[in-house]
Amino acid sequence: MKKIFIGLALILAAFTASAQVKSDQVIQKAIDKAVADSQNPKKAAKVGTWIKLSDAYLKAYNNPLANVAGGDKTQVMMLLGGEQPISTEIVTLQGEYFEKNVFANKNLYFNSNGFLAFSEVTKPSYDGDALDEAAAALAKAYEVDAKGQKKEDIGKTLQQIAAYYASDAATAFNLGRIAQSSVLFGKAGAVSMQAPCPSVDSSSVYNAALTAYMVQNYDRAIEYYKKALEIGYASEGNTYAALSECLLQQKDTVAARKVLEEGFAAYPQSDRIITSLIDFYRMVNEDPAKILDLLEEAKVKMPDNPALYYVEGDILVKMNKYDEAVQAYRKSAEINPQYEWGYYGEGVLWFTRAVATQEEANALPFNEYRKYDELIARMGEELKNTIEPFEKCYSLTQNQALKDAVADNLKRIYFALRNESPEYKAAYEKYNAIVSGE
Repeated sequence: MKKIFIGLALILAAFTASAQVKSDQVIQKAIDKAVADSQNPKKAAKVGTWIKLSDAYLKAYNNPLANVAGGDKTQVMMLLGGEQPISTEIVTLQGEYFEKNVFANKNLYFNSNGFLAFSEVTKPSYDGDALDEAAAALAKAYEVDAKGQKKEDIGKTLQQIAAYYASDAATAFNLGRIAQSSVLFGKAGAVSMQAPCPSVDSSSVYNAALTAYMVQNYDRAIEYYKKALEIGYASEGNTYAALSECLLQQKDTVAARKVLEEGFAAYPQSDRIITSLIDFYRMVNEDPAKILDLLEEAKVKMPDNPALYYVEGDILVKMNKYDEAVQAYRKSAEINPQYEWGYYGEGVLWFTRAVATQEEANALPFNEYRKYDELIARMGEELKNTIEPFEKCYSLTQNQALKDAVADNLKRIYFALRNESPEYKAAYEKYNAIVSGE
């Protein structure tokens, strides 16, 4: 997660210098004039008046970084026109090293390759939330724009304001100011939902919740996770699971159950929801088999979805119902022979059983050699049972991580069986070479 947020800051900070920095007095004078115009009854009736007021606030917001652009340090300093940092130091942020250059009104952070990663305004040109003021002015502009002639322009500017808030939120996160980051992500989401903004910044709404959760502000996290779901941002089921975790922190088990079961109905293949449901059922001393009932409901809605049977197999494994799990995995592959996860699930089941059998054999007393031989023979059969599903999975999958994992398992299996036949020995040599990168 940390690298994701740093990456976000890198992207959002890569803007191009478009103007020279003006004095704060000049900036304030422009704002004062625009405010005065907006208070004039005749001028206040014109959409242009409010757009100019918004522009004045946005110029104030951008002013400290008006001549800062992305690039390496030499390019950045050249655009600064001779302005030199007051000091420099090496800082560690989210596990990465940056050179922090301190100026009178900003800090610039260069990554280990010498490129500008992100910037931080330390002395704004306007004493207030310029972005909030700009958004408020645009709300008024939209109100007085009866014919909608400026609707598109207003919407684009609102979208830009939301992006500014999201960039500032990412910077705050990088600097370890998690609570502030949550506030800024929340503002990004709010502006993006202001009419007539053309699109909702759903990821910022989600991130507002995530960062609130990180600082244990569960009320706020719940509020924003709910908003994320309202605008359709479920993150493949993760939003439901995260919301349930927050509700459990608040001891609201009734609401947590409802959210998880709703999430499961919508995303039955979500590992996080399944795991959370099983953990929840265990916590409340309820039979985890209840999830199988939910799966049956999902199968009625999506009878041709192989993922449902794959999930069913995983649940049955957790319940130690191995024969039934094998049948579920095979049903998954029967529905869609190209669905690699059914094969993978069965292979993992047999491999895990083989490991457990070996451990059982190794734990026997020395004098129980007959039992030991029986267990070792059973382990060999379980290992052989892994081969077909794993080989099928390996041949089908385009997921490189899955392919690597299966190749490693096949290498181990064929190694254990290599003395039984030349074919097994050749297969071991094949997968050993693959895993070794030869």
